[in-house]
Amino acid sequence: MCSIMGYCSRSAAFDVFMKGFEKTISRGPDDTRVVETGDGLLGFHRLSIMGLTPSGMQPFKYGNSYVVCNGEIYGFEKLKEELSVKYTFESESDCEILLPLYQEYGTDMFDMIDAEFACIIYDGEAREFIAARDPIGIRPLYYGYDKEGAVIFASEAKNLVGLAEKIMPFPPGHYYKGGQFICYCDIAKVDTVCHDDLETVCKSIHDKLVAGVEKRLVADAKVGFLLSGGLDSSLVCAIAAKKSKERIKTFAIGMSEDAIDLKYAKQVADYIGSDHTEVYMTPDEVLSSLETVIQLLGTYDITTIRASMGMYLVCKAIHEQTDIRVLLTGEISDELFGYKYTDFAPDARAFQEESQKRIHELHMYDVLRADRCISVNSLEARVPFGDLDFVKYVMAVDPELELNTYGKGKYLLRHAFEQGGYLPDEILWREKAAFSDAVGHSMVDYLKEYAQKQYTDAEFERRCKSYTHARPFTKESLLYREIFEKYYPGQAEMVADFWMPNKEWEGCDVNDPSARVLSNYGDSGK
Repeated sequence: MCSIMGYCSRSAAFDVFMKGFEKTISRGPDDTRVVETGDGLLGFHRLSIMGLTPSGMQPFKYGNSYVVCNGEIYGFEKLKEELSVKYTFESESDCEILLPLYQEYGTDMFDMIDAEFACIIYDGEAREFIAARDPIGIRPLYYGYDKEGAVIFASEAKNLVGLAEKIMPFPPGHYYKGGQFICYCDIAKVDTVCHDDLETVCKSIHDKLVAGVEKRLVADAKVGFLLSGGLDSSLVCAIAAKKSKERIKTFAIGMSEDAIDLKYAKQVADYIGSDHTEVYMTPDEVLSSLETVIQLLGTYDITTIRASMGMYLVCKAIHEQTDIRVLLTGEISDELFGYKYTDFAPDARAFQEESQKRIHELHMYDVLRADRCISVNSLEARVPFGDLDFVKYVMAVDPELELNTYGKGKYLLRHAFEQGGYLPDEILWREKAAFSDAVGHSMVDYLKEYAQKQYTDAEFERRCKSYTHARPFTKESLLYREIFEKYYPGQAEMVADFWMPNKEWEGCDVNDPSARVLSNYGDSGK
C-alpha cells in the first residue's frame, strides 16, 4: 500500500515527524526514506508492487521538486512514452511520471490520470506543497494543522494524533494548493444522463467492469483475491480467472459454526477453478481482535467495524501464510447498484441522490475498511468496481433503469454477466447477505452480547450524553465509540455519522445497520 506523510513547515522537527510517521510502517515495510525539502519534510514507507528495484524508491526528485505517492496509475506506460521526449526515467515505477506530469500540466494533471492515489508534491520552484487524492478516495489521506498553523498531510489519522488538534479526511477528487481545497473531479456528479436501452447499458457494464479487473491484474508482485461468495467478489474473481494465464488464488473467511458464505465461496472457487483457501475464525478471536481493529480503522461506525472483523483476520492469514502482496476486492458495487434498503427508495430521483451521497462518503466507510484491513497486513488493495470509467458510466445511467422493479436487486449487474459462463445461476441470482452477517450471523450476535455486558442501562444513558457528534444509540455503538476515543481523542468528526439506511424512507427507520433487520431481507444469507 505504501504510506506517505508531509509536514509543510520549515520548523518541522524530524523526531516529531518520525514519531507520527512510524505508526504506519506496516503499510510500507520494505523501505523508508524521509527528505528535507528546505520548506518541510516528506516521508515514504514503501510496499514494492510496481518497479521492485531500489530505483523505484520514493520520494522521486526532479530539479528541486519532490513527490511521494501511495498509488497505482493505470496505463502509465503511454504517458511515460509521451513524456520520454523531454524526461529521462530511471525506474519502472508508475509513480515516477508524476513530477514530469506536474512540470508539463500543473494541477490539471490530476484529472488526466486513471489512478487510485494520494500524493504530496513539493514544488521547488514555487516553494510550496500541493496534495491530491483520487476521486473516490480509495487511497487514504488525512490532514491537520499544527499549533503554528502549518498543514500536515498523512496516509492515516494515526500519523497525525498529537501533531494536529483536529484531524480530517482529505476530500476525494480534490487537490490542495495555496491553502485551499479545489475540486478537480466530482465522480458522482452527472452532467448528461445516459438513456441507453437496458441491453446496451448491460453490455457497457460488462465491458467496463472486465476492463477494470483486467488492468488491476498487472503487478510485479503476486496477486490474490478475496472471495466472499456474494455477487460482487464472485464476479471479480470470475472475470480474473478468465483473464489470467495462471490459476488465481482466492481466500474466504467464516465462523467455524455458521459461515453462510463459505459454502458459496467454495462453489464459486470450484466453478472458476481457483486455488482456494478457507480461513476460520472463533468467537474468542473476534472479541480479542476488536480493540485492535478499531485502532487500525480509526472509526466507531458499527457496520464498518463488524465487516472489518473477518476482513482483518483473513488478510492477517494471507500475510502470514503466503507471499501475496496485492488483493482484489468487491467493494463499491453496493453504492452503485443498490443495497437491500434502496429497494425502499420512493422514486428514481431519491435512488440517485442516495447513490451520490454514498459515493461521496465511501472513503469513510467500505473503502476505509478495505484499505486498513489490507494495508495493516502489508498488502495492497485494488478495487475494480471503483474503476473511474466504470463508476462514471454507472452513475450516469438513467436511475429509472436501476430501481429494483425486477424483483431482484442489482439486476443490471446480474444481467450484464448472465451470458459467458462467468458464474453458476445459483450464485449470480442469489440474494445478498451483508458481509458482516455472511461470515456468520453469530459473529454480530457475539459482539452485541459482549457490548451488552459492558454497561448497565443507567451507565449507557449517562455515557451517551457526553457525545454530541454521532451520539451512540446502542450499547454496541457506545463500546466502539469509547475504544475509538482512547486512540483518537476528540476526532469523531473524521466520520460523518453512522452508516445507516435512509431513515426518511418508509421501511428504513431501523436501529441497526444490518440488512437483516429490514422487512425485505427474505432468504438473504441462507
